[in-house]
Amino acid sequence: MRKYVIEREIPGAGNLSEDELQVISQTSCKIIDSMDSEIRWIHSYVTDDKIYCIYEASGEDAIREHAKQGNFPANSVEEIKAIIDPSTAKA
Repeated sequence: MRKYVIEREIPGAGNLSEDELQVISQTSCKIIDSMDSEIRWIHSYVTDDKIYCIYEASGEDAIREHAKQGNFPANSVEEIKAIIDPSTAKA
C-alpha cells in the first residue's frame, strides 16, 4: 500500500468540537470498514480551515471513493514519496 496526504478544505475546522470530530471520525471508519478497497486511515491534523489526513491505500481511487461516500472534500490527494525528520540529517 502507498501513503497519501489528503488536504480537505473545511472552513472553521479548527472550531469543531470534540463531539463533532468524533462523529466525523466514526463516519470515516464505518466507510473504510465497508469498502472493498485496501485503505487505512493513519491520522489527521486539524488546522483553522483545513484537515490534513494521512492514509495508506491501494491507490488514489480508493481515497477519492472514501471521500465521495463520506461526503468529505478531497481538495488535494498526493502520494507521499518520502518521509524525513531530524534523524534524516544524521544519516
